[in-house]
Amino acid sequence: MTFDEITGDGRLWAVRYDGEGDNELYSVFDKWNDVLWLRNFFTANKNDLWLSYGMSGINEAVVDTIEDSEMLETALLDLTPNADLNALFRPLNNYVQESYLEKEKAKIRKRKKHASWLRIYAIKLNNGIFIITGGAIKLTATMQERAHTAIELTKIEQVRRFLIDNGIADETSFEDYIKEL
Repeated sequence: MTFDEITGDGRLWAVRYDGEGDNELYSVFDKWNDVLWLRNFFTANKNDLWLSYGMSGINEAVVDTIEDSEMLETALLDLTPNADLNALFRPLNNYVQESYLEKEKAKIRKRKKHASWLRIYAIKLNNGIFIITGGAIKLTATMQERAHTAIELTKIEQVRRFLIDNGIADETSFEDYIKEL
């Protein structure tokens, strides 16, 4: 597992899992902008789409996903000095917070037609500094309900364990780890 710096200022990183051609952030956005991949996904998950969002149109779901993907990507990659990633990310678990290396999620919060189903998952190193571990289209109330979102839970915990096992607990120890590579 390696880490790619995304914004160039140390605020946003993304995991590149061993054997993967790209990091998780770019891989997720590639999927969310691939019409064929999205059509296949929503066709396979049309019951969840209907039950959770009242939508039966696959084409509408594809268009909404691409629109949300563009908004989320713009928000994440905002390079202005005043950009605040803390405003975008929230604790993954609304009930339990980690004392360090907290698991977080990002999504579009103000959407006109329906709530966004896109999620970016990350580990929070420090205030405003995040490592992206993956992302998913979440159509159910909990992540454990579907295999594709349960995988994201496993990935975020795997990255957290990797950081802990390598003595990384905050931004400074992460920077030291990156310098040693």
